[in-house]
Amino acid sequence: MPRIVAPSMLSADFGHLDRDTRMVGRSAAEWIHIDVMDGVFVPNISFGFPVLKAIRKASDKCLDVHLMIVEPERYVERFVEAGADIVTFHYEAARDIPACINLIRKAGARVGISVKPATPVEVLRDILPLVDMVLVMSVEPGFGGQAFIPASLQKIADLRAMVRRQGLDTLIEVDGGISARNAGAVFAAGADVVVAGSSVFGAADPEAEIVRMLEA
Repeated sequence: MPRIVAPSMLSADFGHLDRDTRMVGRSAAEWIHIDVMDGVFVPNISFGFPVLKAIRKASDKCLDVHLMIVEPERYVERFVEAGADIVTFHYEAARDIPACINLIRKAGARVGISVKPATPVEVLRDILPLVDMVLVMSVEPGFGGQAFIPASLQKIADLRAMVRRQGLDTLIEVDGGISARNAGAVFAAGADVVVAGSSVFGAADPEAEIVRMLEA
């Protein structure tokens, strides 16, 4: 199974966004994770199309865009136009999940769907064949720097078993409270991709921290 680290730009220094984006570009991280918050689905507001476009100009790595917004159907095409390679929306936020999936595919991006900690992965059973990736939130979405929820490991393992039973190659991404200390357990449970924000950008050597996570 592949191991991918996707540093979350939510924890970058917004005063030096170009510098931090280029640091990720030099690093062993294959993806760049971009959290979009609307202040409605989650309490905080982050950033939108202009920031995504600026990051796209500074990097040719995969831009992994996580929409924590209500009515994602209204915006997914614009995020693809702004540079997203993967667009992930929340199971709990979409009014019409198949329509949202179709809009993302039609726009030319890969499709991800995310579930909050309280949402069981079983709700995705029939959706799995329609998406490229499932994002398991291992903290409550909307805030950086939270502690990893230990029960997420079983949730990841259950999802991996479901993917295997259906004979799919759906990627599993995990976001929240991940660092070099627990990345190994997250990968061992069945994750392909881990998102890391404060553990990367708060490290004395962010590039070395990314390598430690990949080798955990």
